[in-house]
Amino acid sequence: MEEEYLNDSTEAELAFRANRAKIRYANTYRLESHKKFRDYLVRDKAQAILMNKLQQAKYDGISSPSLCASVSEEILKAVKELDFDRYKYVVSVLIVEKAGQAMNVASRWVWDAQRDSWVSAKFESETFMALALIMACYYD
Repeated sequence: MEEEYLNDSTEAELAFRANRAKIRYANTYRLESHKKFRDYLVRDKAQAILMNKLQQAKYDGISSPSLCASVSEEILKAVKELDFDRYKYVVSVLIVEKAGQAMNVASRWVWDAQRDSWVSAKFESETFMALALIMACYYD
């Protein structure tokens, strides 16, 4: 009778553990995405968002950081909706007041030139200039 009790509890415990176990899938070893990153689509989307959000705006040093954050979130959401396969994105938006100066922007990345890509979009008004950088990094 004890053996039956032990077998029943062991089976119940195994069933409980099986239900809790995470499903793990094998690696596909696929090195190319099914839907590759299209820079021209992303550039058009980013350009349209910059135009819509910033067309009526005037430069203000206090509200510019929050405006950069909201524009970059909107661009990131739009890029994710394009549903490129196996990419992670970084979106950076800069807003700079026009005061007769030049602007140089430099970035460094560890990059896979065959699979990773980046896009820039620019908007210019009378009082400021906005630059959006979208980096798409391929991942397995």
